[in-house]
Amino acid sequence: MARLEVPRPATFVTLTGFMGVGKSRIGRELARALMLHFIDLDRYIERRTGISIPDIFRHLGEEAFRRMEKEAVRELVGKDYLVLSLGGGTFMDPESQKALLGRGPVVALWASPETILERAMRKPGERPLLQVENPLERIRTLLEARAPVYRKAHIHVSTDGRRVEEVVEEIVEKLWRHAEARGA
Repeated sequence: MARLEVPRPATFVTLTGFMGVGKSRIGRELARALMLHFIDLDRYIERRTGISIPDIFRHLGEEAFRRMEKEAVRELVGKDYLVLSLGGGTFMDPESQKALLGRGPVVALWASPETILERAMRKPGERPLLQVENPLERIRTLLEARAPVYRKAHIHVSTDGRRVEEVVEEIVEKLWRHAEARGA
């Protein structure tokens, strides 16, 4: 049976950015807007392992989790018709970064450290990297370290003080511009 081809700016889109910038919520809506499947990498890993991300960190450690991320990216980068929402640290891995940048547009979502903290504190037990005395300082430190890597993304969008629909609309517009610039 032939697949119905729908005009869309990309058939594989990656969302990256720090925790709490809205990758999962925005990714779901972006996938809907582009008529693509959606995978949240953290949920994907949880389903594959049967272990929650906080428990993976707690019992197996961050290094084991990063290996799982890398393996999952290797597996998913071969898929089509997908919006892939990464964990905040996934894009730091050079191999994953290269594979994703070569696969399709990578969109970096941004928010201020204060916004990130406010969003992250809605689910405090789910953010293992923020289980510290001063989470805002931890966010600033990690964000500063990761920002140069996030800047390698093809497209950049701020989520501060914006509705999901607004952000998705901006991403779609930028994806079309990106596709046109690449001659797609």
